[in-house]
Amino acid sequence: MRLIWIAVAVGLFALVGVWLLGERGRLMRRSTLAMVRLSGLRRFLNLATAHGYVYARFTYPYVLVGSQYIAPLLGRRGKQWLANHYHGKVLTTELAQELVTVREDIPLRDLEHVVPFPIARDLVLAGPPDIAVYECPCRRLRDEPCEPTQVCMVIGQPFVDFMIEHHPRSARRLNQQEAVQLLQEEHERGHIHTAWFKDASAGRFYAICNCCSCCCGGIEAMRDRGIPMIVSSGFVACVDESQCSGCQACAKGCPFGALAIGEGTSPPRLDWTKCVGCGACEALCPTGAISLVRDEAKGPPLDVRALIGEGSSGAE
Repeated sequence: MRLIWIAVAVGLFALVGVWLLGERGRLMRRSTLAMVRLSGLRRFLNLATAHGYVYARFTYPYVLVGSQYIAPLLGRRGKQWLANHYHGKVLTTELAQELVTVREDIPLRDLEHVVPFPIARDLVLAGPPDIAVYECPCRRLRDEPCEPTQVCMVIGQPFVDFMIEHHPRSARRLNQQEAVQLLQEEHERGHIHTAWFKDASAGRFYAICNCCSCCCGGIEAMRDRGIPMIVSSGFVACVDESQCSGCQACAKGCPFGALAIGEGTSPPRLDWTKCVGCGACEALCPTGAISLVRDEAKGPPLDVRALIGEGSSGAE
């Protein structure tokens, strides 16, 4: 295990050298320079910035190596380290749409109670936000991926410009209306929205992924490998047995296996400990028997409107 981390560190140092000399023999691109400035010299010296560059510049091989070769080897401490440095917060469709339709600059602080990890302390939303969508690396790695594959949304600068400059064939810009439509379409497919934070992005919220259980590396890491990378939305599924037809579509489509198929046409049974309040079951239910309800025990949601209110009351 130690040899793997040494190899990773050596690779990062080598890439830093290439990086400082320029990209492909040219001076550093503007978006790359902006990422360096965002992180600052201190983070550059501890390789966080280099890590961010490697992740964003070589997204597809990075995800391949991380998910298939490194994640299976992690022990308990390694799993917690990964979760602390790279993690997502589940969003309902409505809350995800709020994040992409911000109209004014909103700085939010001290968000440990929303995303209880060390780096998720600040949320900087610039409105209206710059948005880009690019091909999901998790789906791209699969032989028969879910369609469409262009569903990962990068939010804010300098991340948007970086993806457009470095991945012109797989990334494109979106306006707010297009972003809202994409989120709604993914919800209707039974996929889940997650807001991602990463230390290499200066501890900021930087992306909304639209995840499916069969392709998503984050869901696989949490469900199959016990890596706590995804935090509950703050909601939980509630089944109205009087409206349930017993079709079991919700249980079959739950990304986390939180709904157990009932006998015959009986309603599914909810495992509260596994439910992250993603809303996939709600979207898949043909009779409207499932809804998401707020659950204080699941933690507070990433609700921009509520957080703005908290900040205003605290400032008075």
